Amino acid sequence: MKLEYRKMTLDDLDEFIRLRINQLREEGATEDIDLKPALLDYYHRHMADGTFVSWLAVDGDKIVGTSGMSFVEKPPYFSCPSGRLGLLSSMFTDPNYRRMGIAKGLLSRVVEEARNYGCGAVQITASDMGVLLYTDFGFVKNGNFMQYKL
Repeated sequence: MKLEYRKMTLDDLDEFIRLRINQLREEGATEDIDLKPALLDYYHRHMADGTFVSWLAVDGDKIVGTSGMSFVEKPPYFSCPSGRLGLLSSMFTDPNYRRMGIAKGLLSRVVEEARNYGCGAVQITASDMGVLLYTDFGFVKNGNFMQYKL
């Protein structure tokens, strides 16, 4: 294994999206639409304007781990006076490469991206599998997160 970490480019998008959809399936998502066009649109727009970044773990030519950080801004509040937030997503490691520290390596890199962007906090809706990783990294569970679907 020759593992390397690198930032995602537009050339990686098709494989990144394939892995993202696999991740959603693994987490039990119900597929009722073709998500690929919406994902392509999102990543093209937000990579271009600098509000999305991803680090990849690559073994040779194969992407074996993904991460993503979207940058958003909302009115400042006491625990995030900049109002800038990093929204963590797309944390996925190929099942054959799990338990090797890859997710932690990816997480460290995208959290640093958020720090460099000026974010005051990073948030994630964690899967059951990811909770231990995020807790060990220093994330604190916030039981107030709620969502209203439109």
